Amino acid sequence: MTTLRDPLTRTLGPKTAKALENVFGMRTVGDLLRHYPRRYYSRGELTDLSSLREGDHVTVLARVDHVSTRPMPPSRSRAEVIVTDDRAKLMLTFFAKSSRGLYRIRQLVPGMVGMFAGTVSSFRGRLQLIHPEYEMLPGAPPNADLTPELAAEFASELIPVYPASAKMSSWQIAKSVRTVLDTLDVAEDPLPAGLRERHRLYGQAAALRAIHRPLDAADRDQARLRLKWDEAFILQAALAQRRLAAAAMPAAPRPRIAGGIADAFDARLPFTLTAGQVSVGETVATELACAYPMHRLLQGEVGSGKTVIAIRAMLQVVDAGGQAALLAPTEVLAQQHYRSVTGMLGPLGLRGQLGAAEQATGVALLTGSVGTAARRSALSDTFTGDAGIVIGTHALLESEVQFADLGLVVIDEQHRFGVEQRDALRAKAADKRPHVL
Repeated sequence: MTTLRDPLTRTLGPKTAKALENVFGMRTVGDLLRHYPRRYYSRGELTDLSSLREGDHVTVLARVDHVSTRPMPPSRSRAEVIVTDDRAKLMLTFFAKSSRGLYRIRQLVPGMVGMFAGTVSSFRGRLQLIHPEYEMLPGAPPNADLTPELAAEFASELIPVYPASAKMSSWQIAKSVRTVLDTLDVAEDPLPAGLRERHRLYGQAAALRAIHRPLDAADRDQARLRLKWDEAFILQAALAQRRLAAAAMPAAPRPRIAGGIADAFDARLPFTLTAGQVSVGETVATELACAYPMHRLLQGEVGSGKTVIAIRAMLQVVDAGGQAALLAPTEVLAQQHYRSVTGMLGPLGLRGQLGAAEQATGVALLTGSVGTAARRSALSDTFTGDAGIVIGTHALLESEVQFADLGLVVIDEQHRFGVEQRDALRAKAADKRPHVL
């Protein structure tokens, strides 16, 4: 029996296995069986030949309409085969040193249906495939045995078409798939039995057979559903492992402190937080208080209150003795955040200035356009900890920017920053493991 971990050399032989590895990087039976068909043809469904474009490498299903051969001087022969989808036609051109060299086209009998693969070119305004690879489909059962039910089943049989290349055709892949499916044995299913039963999912072996050899469209769709579950399950398992690994990494907890700047900020808000803002805020506050780093993605529409939640999180960290850095992708956004944060904090953001509140912290701005004096002041406040909140662009990543105790990194539009850039800011924390929002 064959398992998904078996090398292809064991089931297909060294020549075919080497070809699959060279073209598609496949090494195991599992690699081959996860090379799923990109579409399916039924015998009664021919390719729309009018949609072909010059230069495309295609695999088409068409009916042979006409075959002709003629000599070419001095001693060569040429065969032209016209295939059709009953609406448009496509020419297949074959050359040989002599008529004997065209023996293979004897398979191309008018009325037969086949799959033809090659690169579309043009000759005298007509699209053609030159020396295409082809595979003729088996004919229908004899008329004497062909009941209406069998005829309908034969016409609706699904033929898989695989992602292929000029070096390996779809039917060559299909042949290899058939070989390994015949002896496939999947001893362990990655999806728990209870989950499969609850959602009425195919077993893994049944799904792999059905995706490559579907009985009908419903069978194919059930296989696709099960394989989607596999992908989702593997992804969630990987994320769970990452969460466990993160939970094993110590980080300084930043619990909410009663009567601190965070409470004072809530008290001066000119509006009531929505239920969603309260719920998300509580989740963030709870995770900031944990002894392992928070990694939380905050997502919401424009105007949904993401900035308020971020400010409350930053103030919680400030209350716990740490600092927060807000990284923005552009100077315009950084300046906008600076105005929003200082405006909402009011006296709570004026530490060291006239009119500052008792619990006040400092807010610093670091961008490329900040003047020399202002930059020097911001760097100093960041280093000493007088600035509890530091807002900036890529300027925050520069080596001269040093924090007294970076406890939280807030990244706006994080997809606009590379992994190395995000890591560079996290590395400015004393333990290299700040909380991240």
